[in-house]
Amino acid sequence: MSARARVVSVVLITAVLIGALSYYIFGFARSRPETIVITGSDGGVTKVTLQTVAQLGYGPKTDWVSYLIQRSDGEWEHSTIFQVPAYSTIEFTILQYDGATPPRNPFWGKVIGTEGGTMSVDGKDVSFLDPEKEVGHTFTMPNFGVFVPLAAVPDNAKNQCQVAPCTEDEAHRTITFRIKTGAPGTFRFQCIIPCAAGFAQGWGGPMQTIGYMDGLMEVV
Repeated sequence: MSARARVVSVVLITAVLIGALSYYIFGFARSRPETIVITGSDGGVTKVTLQTVAQLGYGPKTDWVSYLIQRSDGEWEHSTIFQVPAYSTIEFTILQYDGATPPRNPFWGKVIGTEGGTMSVDGKDVSFLDPEKEVGHTFTMPNFGVFVPLAAVPDNAKNQCQVAPCTEDEAHRTITFRIKTGAPGTFRFQCIIPCAAGFAQGWGGPMQTIGYMDGLMEVV
């Protein structure tokens, strides 16, 4: 093969690779989970139920840590986009099935921005968790000034969940708290614990992806 032919071959192969990579990146970036509309209320309180799992166990990213949301019919959906009413009280229940991952800053053991400045963990009101031993994930919504550390499942707990959606008879912690919405808008939330195993410093992959540990609350 002549030098000119080799150059042409390298250019063509490079162009094909760049095209394939661009298609993958833009396709992945434009993919968006279904928006789950939370309907109904209990005494004027809209209830949102989520769960966090150590690994999803299915789909293209089986080993990624993830949030899931419960539909109004009780079924679990792999989505982190949900819609709630404006100027309302929203009660979150988060079923936390993962173990402890200490946050980089011990300040993040404190509950911030919830109604009363507290949360309920397994039925007990608390305002702080030991960040070195008790925190598994977080529910963090910067625009609302909300930060909630999510209690971890002990390493020696029996019947730990392996594949999502996890069930209530598997080892978990139950975290409940309330916030109030204001005017309509779209507000981002995410976990800020670096729990993405296999990514640089634990911050890549699921930590940056809507549908996993990153999501949107649409207030309408």
